Amino acid sequence: MPTVVLAGTLDTKGHEYAFLRERVAEHGVDVLLVDVGVYPPQVEPDVSRHEVAAAADADVDALAAAGDRGEAVAAMARGAQTYLARLHDEGRLDGVLGLGGSGGSSIVTSAMRALPVGVPKLMVSTLASGDTRPYVGAVDVTMMYSVVDISGVNSISAQIMTNAAGAIAGMVNAAVPELEHKPLVAASMFGVTTPAATRARERLEELGYEVLVFHATGTGGQSMEALVAAGYVTGVLDLTTTELADELVGGVLSAGPNRLEAAGAAGIPQVVSLGALDMVNFGPRDTVPEQFSTRHFYVHNPTVTLMRTTPEECRELGARIGAKLSAARGPTVLFIPRKGVSMIAVEGQPFHDPEADAGLLEGLRGALADDVEVHELDLDINDERFAVAMADRLHELITETDRGPS
Repeated sequence: MPTVVLAGTLDTKGHEYAFLRERVAEHGVDVLLVDVGVYPPQVEPDVSRHEVAAAADADVDALAAAGDRGEAVAAMARGAQTYLARLHDEGRLDGVLGLGGSGGSSIVTSAMRALPVGVPKLMVSTLASGDTRPYVGAVDVTMMYSVVDISGVNSISAQIMTNAAGAIAGMVNAAVPELEHKPLVAASMFGVTTPAATRARERLEELGYEVLVFHATGTGGQSMEALVAAGYVTGVLDLTTTELADELVGGVLSAGPNRLEAAGAAGIPQVVSLGALDMVNFGPRDTVPEQFSTRHFYVHNPTVTLMRTTPEECRELGARIGAKLSAARGPTVLFIPRKGVSMIAVEGQPFHDPEADAGLLEGLRGALADDVEVHELDLDINDERFAVAMADRLHELITETDRGPS
């Protein structure tokens, strides 16, 4: 029988969790109630707040006495991460369900993010209708908006919690069908590199791989890096490295400073290109910071505004990419499309800028180590020949490691 862990601050949400525990148990699954609060609980848990705090080398009574809410939340989040990971390793956790406001959501989703991808994770939160990125991160946390505050059991909250109970019970009882085992390859794409990513994926599938494509939206790059670091994939076709431009300049789709490092650190084959480094992403045109008012923009649609990277920015991007690739521990190949890094950077399109392209190449050449293999093709990135060349080279690298299709 699968076990659902209910993790929550039972000092303020104990009665709601008691109701939720009954609803989950009605679906024929085991339930384990874990207290991540710092004050005495309203209901008796299966795992006490003392045990959770101890997992973070903290004393829950000292946290309560100090009265520092921020420190208490941080400590209990660390404890919950460690304790829930331990439960999963012991086979005592098949899914996690939580209820909370800002503090409870922060603690519980922190623990959820420490669990492997695929473990069901459902958070009912007052914050689920806003920016959920701090809670979801780069993993498969499902957020459900609570509609009303989680304060008592009423006609609205009872329905929401009942729905959540049914959802998590369904998740832990769902069986993934048996799929044909194929080596996994991670690939990155963006709207302006879609033709290349599509053709590369098709070619890799022809060669016997299963391809996981990640949209370079910040969280997409983070998800790809996380799965690579976790050992899920045999190789990476990092066609679209645009998130590095947002990290450098201050766009809205940054994947953080560690983007383009997981494959190198893991020592697995990677074939990389410069997709969409011609642009930095913002929201609607009127949301672009005033400091960029004189820059060159392209309104992709009413909610997406693109800003052309300058020669100086491109030079720095080239240097950063060169340094990251040079530090890689495994086979690393760079493909350079000489006729444009996106569909709007080719000649005749709005972001065509030979000076910026030259800056990018200058930065790369100054930072790349001699052992990084480089292919400069007189093609644009979306040319079918470019995509196939990248895919074929990745296949060759993987085959040399004896991890390719059988």
